[in-house]
Amino acid sequence: MSNILQTVKDNIARVMVGREAVTDLILASFLAGGHVLLEDMPGTGKTMLARSLARCLDCRFGRIQFTPDLLPSDVTGISYYDQQQGRFVFREGPVFTNILLADEINRATPRTQSALLESMAEGQVTVDGETRRLEEPFFVIATQNPVETYGCFPLPEAQLDRFLMKVHMGPLSAGEEKAMLDRFITEEPLEKLSPVLDQEQVRELRRQCRQIRVHDDLRAYIVALAQGTRRTGPGGLNEGVSPRGTLALLRAAQGYAMTAGRDFVTPEDIGAVAVPVMAHRCISQDGTPLAREKEIRALLTRIPVPTENW
Repeated sequence: MSNILQTVKDNIARVMVGREAVTDLILASFLAGGHVLLEDMPGTGKTMLARSLARCLDCRFGRIQFTPDLLPSDVTGISYYDQQQGRFVFREGPVFTNILLADEINRATPRTQSALLESMAEGQVTVDGETRRLEEPFFVIATQNPVETYGCFPLPEAQLDRFLMKVHMGPLSAGEEKAMLDRFITEEPLEKLSPVLDQEQVRELRRQCRQIRVHDDLRAYIVALAQGTRRTGPGGLNEGVSPRGTLALLRAAQGYAMTAGRDFVTPEDIGAVAVPVMAHRCISQDGTPLAREKEIRALLTRIPVPTENW
C-alpha cells in the first residue's frame, strides 16, 4: 500500500509545484479519517490541490462554491412534494459524495456553515427528522480566505474543531514559481491525472491506519502536549485543546507515519502534525493565528521528547 500512496503523491506533484509538505499533511488527514481546512490568500493553489487529490481517487467528487446567499438546503439537500408520485421525495445535496470540496467556506453565513457540522462529525445528514448515512469514505477538504479578506465570516470554534488539520499553503520560491510557469504554459496537467485508488482500497488504507503502532511513551508525549496547551500564562493561550484535539493528534500522527511508509509512529511524526492539528483548536490572548502557532512551536521545544534507553 505504501507504493500506492507514493503514486498518489507523485501524481499530485505533477500538478502542484513545491507543495510536497502540504500534500503529506492532507494525505495524513485523509488516511486518518479527518477533514482538512486549507487557508491562504486567493490564487495560492488551494482549489487546485483539492481537485488534484480528488482526481487520484476513483470516488465520487462534489464541489460547493460557498457564497453569502447559499442556504443550508443547498448543502444537505431538500424534501419536496412530487405531484406525480403523490409524496414527498428527498433530493440529495452535494454533501452526498465521497470527496467534498467546500470552496471558500467562510464566505457563507454561519447558518450555512453549520450545515456541514453533522456530516463532518458523524458521517450523516438529518433533514426533516430523517437521518441518512453518508457513504464511506467521506472527506471534506475546505478552503478559506484569511478572515481579514473582504466579505468573509469567521468560522466558529465548533466548526473549526471538526477539521483534523488547518494547513497553510505558504509562498513559492522563485525557482518553484518559474517551474510552475514552465509546467502550465502549454498544457493543463490536472486534466491528465487518472485515478490510482478506488473506494475499497481507500477503506482498507483507513483500516490499516488505525493499526499503526504508537508506543506508550509517545502516547504519554501526546497527552503532555495537550496538557501543555491548557496551562495558560502571560502572553500564552487562553484555552487549550479539548480531549478531541488530543485524539486528533494521535490519529494525525498515525496518518503521517503511513504516508512515510512506516507502520509505527515516531516523535518526528507528532512534531510534524502538532501545529496543524492543535493551533486552530486553541484561543490565544491576542487572538491571532500566528500567535497560536508560535505557542504550539514553543511548547514542542519545552516538552521533553521521549527517547529510547539503550
